[in-house]
Formats: sequence, C-alpha cells, structure tokens
Amino acid sequence: MPDVAVPPTTQDSAREWANVRLAAIEQMLNADGLTIISPMQLGVEHRVKIAVEAREERRPSLVVILDTPGGIVEVVERIVRVLRYHYEEVRFIIPDRAMSAGTVLAMSGDDILMDYHSCFGPIDPQLELDDRLVPALSYLSQYESLIEKSRNETLSTAELVLLQKLDLAELHQFELARDLSIALLKRWLTRYKFKDWVVTETRGEPVTEAMKEERAAWIALQLNDHERWLTHGRGIDMQTLRDELKLKITDFGDDPDLKTAVWDYFWFLRDHMARNGLVSFVHNPYFF
Repeated sequence: MPDVAVPPTTQDSAREWANVRLAAIEQMLNADGLTIISPMQLGVEHRVKIAVEAREERRPSLVVILDTPGGIVEVVERIVRVLRYHYEEVRFIIPDRAMSAGTVLAMSGDDILMDYHSCFGPIDPQLELDDRLVPALSYLSQYESLIEKSRNETLSTAELVLLQKLDLAELHQFELARDLSIALLKRWLTRYKFKDWVVTETRGEPVTEAMKEERAAWIALQLNDHERWLTHGRGIDMQTLRDELKLKITDFGDDPDLKTAVWDYFWFLRDHMARNGLVSFVHNPYFF
C-alpha cells in the first residue's frame, strides 16, 4: 500500500479527501471522473445514474475507475447506457480487477488503462439465485459434462441424481446470460474500442466493419472459453490481453504521476469502505 497520511474519520472530511484525489486524476486526464467499486448487483446502476446526472457541467470525456468482482450483465448494460448518454468518450482505469461482467463493462470503453497488476476475468456472467451470485459457465459446463457422459453411457448413479435435480429453466437463464455477455462485448468493442482502427498493422490494408465485428467476436469467444481460463476467478493480466488477445491496452504505470494518483485515491477509498463496512461504493465530486 502506498504511504499516505492517516485517513480522516468523519464522513465530511473523507468526502473532501476523496474529491481532492479524484480532481487530480481528472486534471491529468482532462476528463470527468467516476469511481465504481462494487459487485455488479441490482441497484448500483441507479447510483451511477444519480452520480452522473448530478454534474451540471461536463467535459466530453469520462474516466471510470472500476473495481469489481463481476455480477449481473443486465446491470452492466444499464450502466453503459447511462455513461454513453452523457459522454462522447469513456475510458476505464482498472487499478486492481474487473472480473466477469466487469470485463464486459470495461470493454465498452474507448480506451482501457491497466498496469502489470491489473486483471480482467473470463466473461462468466452471474445470476442471482437464493440471494447469492452464481457463475453461469460453471453450471453450464457441469451440465454439458453430465450430458456427454449420459450419451457415452458412463454416467454414475450419483451423477444421474445430480442431473435430474438440475433446473432446466435456470439453465436456460444461464445460457441467455452467457449469450448476452458475448453479444454486448462484440457490439461495444466494434462500436467504441475499434472505432479508430482504420488500417491493419501488418499490411496496412483498410479495416472494414466486417473485420471489426469478426475480431470482436473472436475476442468474445476467447474470453468466454471456460476450459482455457479454468476458473471463474482467474485473473487475465494486461500482458496476456496484449499478447494473446491482441487488445490495445494503455499502461498507466508508464506515467509515474498518474500511477501514484490512482493508487493513492484507490487505496484511500478501499480503506474508507473497510472502515465503514461497505461492499459497494460509487463516487464523483457530487456523489459520495
């Protein structure tokens, strides 16, 4: 953790500290700032809307500092709708992680800023069942495995009982969530991240809309490959995204001043959340 002064203990002073630190980042990037540290659960989209709409004057560009373990992809879709309604350009800074549906959210950006410590996760959406978030791909993978064993007549009695207990309606919801995650990632990559991709790097050929869509579809399938990444919580680092998925990622660690400002602010907010027992937090200068 960076060396910082002792955090303030009152709500007003904490808000002032946070605003000062976020304002420094805003000035460095010439953009409005918004921070989301939260699971993508129902309700966070409303707080994002209130925070964004509280600004009376806006720059054309927004930078979102995002930290999330993932969650519900429909919540992500509504957040993107809010951000794109108010801003021409949206950039995402990932100090730590943007997992699962958080990966889908970050892929809606015109630019993504990470450093060597940052990570995305497989786009394994989650559904809320019995007041808990359940990863969709894990259920679908297990179901497909049991079906394959059934075809091969290698299904054990215990596995047969398990197969019979699976709720087909829930499985269908998992499939829809998976398909929606892929569809949104393809659409947003093509529309925003690839908007300035006009010629190929190797041959200098013009890039068509079909080429952008094909590339986005390939990336979506790679991030959705449960067997490749093995676990829902697997962190995919910046270098892997660059080398294997050929995604252009800006390394904010190359700018020492920005790196210090981001981590000082991020650790301050995480400390504030821990002190107050908060698991979800949205911040800009008009919302705390």
